[in-house]
Amino acid sequence: MNRSPFALTLAALSLAAALPAAAQGAPKLRVGLMLPYTGTYTALGNAIENGFKLYVGEQGGKLGGREIEYFKVDDESDPAKAVDNVNKLIKRDNVDVLVGTVHSGVAMAMAKVAKETGTLLMVPNAGADAVTGAMCAPNIFRSSFSNWQTGYAMGQVMATKGHKNAVSITWKYAAGDEMVRGFKEAFEKGGGKVAKELSLPFPNVEFQALLTEIAAAKPDAVFSFFAGGGAVKFVKDYAGAGLKKSIPLYGTGFLTDGTLEAQGADAEGVMTSLHYADSLNTPRDNNFRLAYAKTYKLQPDVYAVQGYDAAQMLGIGLTAVKGDVSKKAEIAAAIEKAKIDSPRGAFSVSKSHNPVQDIYLRQVSGKENKVVGVASKALADPARGCRM
Repeated sequence: MNRSPFALTLAALSLAAALPAAAQGAPKLRVGLMLPYTGTYTALGNAIENGFKLYVGEQGGKLGGREIEYFKVDDESDPAKAVDNVNKLIKRDNVDVLVGTVHSGVAMAMAKVAKETGTLLMVPNAGADAVTGAMCAPNIFRSSFSNWQTGYAMGQVMATKGHKNAVSITWKYAAGDEMVRGFKEAFEKGGGKVAKELSLPFPNVEFQALLTEIAAAKPDAVFSFFAGGGAVKFVKDYAGAGLKKSIPLYGTGFLTDGTLEAQGADAEGVMTSLHYADSLNTPRDNNFRLAYAKTYKLQPDVYAVQGYDAAQMLGIGLTAVKGDVSKKAEIAAAIEKAKIDSPRGAFSVSKSHNPVQDIYLRQVSGKENKVVGVASKALADPARGCRM
């Protein structure tokens, strides 16, 4: 018996309705990458994107059963343009997920918009404490660190080493303030005293007057946060002023990350705290480093790891809901319960959605930040001001 085209269409529709979305080919997951693609932080933005895409590639190009479509915006590390840039991705491109960024000021604006709109946000670098503190939300996750974590771990180390009297020095802006605050909290809890907190405006590198103050104060040790070109000049000036011989220099990992070539012998022996290092030499990290180098013809860094883990966390959440991004509570619950199998070492995610992770103690030896121990085991950020 011949069936009419109409009847066949009805039959096909009813069959399609009975099939799960994945079998029908769910629409692509729209992922908005808001990262620095120009300016000082270009390399960091590229490393984060590379790490993210490496993990997706390892899953056959899908997360939670859905293929990915990427939309990119250069945030230029400019907080003034941040709200417009986020809105381009949310309103123009209709993204399901936001991934970004490096600069804390830009990330704060992203978090504000994500909180207002309910859009999923994965933060793969910016350490601003408020992202998983006062700005925390069920749909906001961080795969990197809080500024407090890196400073607090070094405060513990310096107190344990028996230093009683320290001076801190940093650029006067959020990252520096928050790292010093974390350091001071742990160091003073361990019986030390921060005699002086020195700072200079970002990105000023005229250190001479402050180095004279350090020499006059005669502390047991110095804690510092600088990064990039500022870190290069500070480490060289510190040694040049003759302080390195008598007053040991400590800092968060950014002081000696990506800077050792330029710092040369002046960085030798400097100790730093960070959640990753070049020489972990675990099977997990070695496999990651090899896969990254093969794919991109580059060596990975901490930023690549954080991008990779942002994709991994997102994948865990989406798998639990079979790719349905509207199920925010279930996504959050799955990520909160998970153990993230990271190249840095396995970590869990706190209730405020920041990694609970080991912070390594590294010491500069030649051109490497060598791991000499764990500065702080499974350190959780206090998430001050978080109400979820």
